[in-house]
Amino acid sequence: MENSSNLTSLPEEDSRNGETAPHGVAKLPSAFSSKPDRPPIQTSSQKYGPLDWSGYFDQEDDVCIPDSENVFHIYKAGTEGPVVFCLHGGGYSGLSFALSATKIKEKARVVALDLRGHGKSSTDNDVDLSIETLCNDVLAVLKTMYGDSPPAIVIVGHSMGGAVAVHLAAKKVLPSLAGLVVVDVVEGTALASLMHMQKILSSRMQHFSTIEKAIEWSVKGGSLRNIESARVSIPSTLTYDDSRKCYTHRARLDETEQYWRGWYEGLSENFLSCPAPKLLLLAGTDRLDRTLTIGQMQGKFQMVVVRHTGHAIQEDVPDEFANLVLNFISRNRIGSNGIEIPGIRRPSSAKP
Repeated sequence: MENSSNLTSLPEEDSRNGETAPHGVAKLPSAFSSKPDRPPIQTSSQKYGPLDWSGYFDQEDDVCIPDSENVFHIYKAGTEGPVVFCLHGGGYSGLSFALSATKIKEKARVVALDLRGHGKSSTDNDVDLSIETLCNDVLAVLKTMYGDSPPAIVIVGHSMGGAVAVHLAAKKVLPSLAGLVVVDVVEGTALASLMHMQKILSSRMQHFSTIEKAIEWSVKGGSLRNIESARVSIPSTLTYDDSRKCYTHRARLDETEQYWRGWYEGLSENFLSCPAPKLLLLAGTDRLDRTLTIGQMQGKFQMVVVRHTGHAIQEDVPDEFANLVLNFISRNRIGSNGIEIPGIRRPSSAKP
């Protein structure tokens, strides 16, 4: 038997003296030689930190309405195509459309408005949210921005903003209106829910020590399902309360109850009466009332039920929302100047 001292050394590192395997001898891998890197732990302030609007829109601006104290804040994106004019819901802001704007602006222009009493807009009466006042506000902004020669406009309205869009379209005072997109609002369901609205408003969290806490609350509470969108939009829905040294909701919705019913009464008939192409986006099939069900069966409007989303479809699934809007524009051949019919050229204003 050979002496054990003549046995070849094993090709591995000696853990006692730090010597490595002889040169030319491959080092065998060990299952315990390395540990996978643990992903960095995000703090709450990092995960829910605010994101700036400039990562989504091209510019922001203030629209000063002549002969009034009203100044409306807007966010704009895109340079070509029809104008997709976005109206947010009650308690939201124009930044509700931030993530979807990044995709829509590839083929259309986007203007997202902070309605009266919301976001960075300032008016002579922030709690006058009557449907007449809201409609007049939008008309005034469009008139101030575009004068007597507005481009083709596709109005997109979510919830309360959807009601404003419908009433505005029904007035037939926008000759350049080329399309109407209503997001998750139906007359029957909306009116039925009004009796619970004050309770919902009073039971939600009212004060936040930081903006991050408000963003976290909006996501964990279920009002928004997309963290990135919440990080962009939620800060603009807050205002700082100096007396309490905390943040609270910017929109004083609890003081506007007298106007709620006016937002939704007659909504279905007004929607169907709009002569422009119409798209209704819903988060659930149970929300159609009788009037809309009949109209939908008669092919008077296009309807899409968006799955796996909450009430704020444009925030929860922004890419899908943007695609639906762009497909609607393409399907109805809506260009910068309105409906474009192939083979027919608009007369040029330039002299020969």
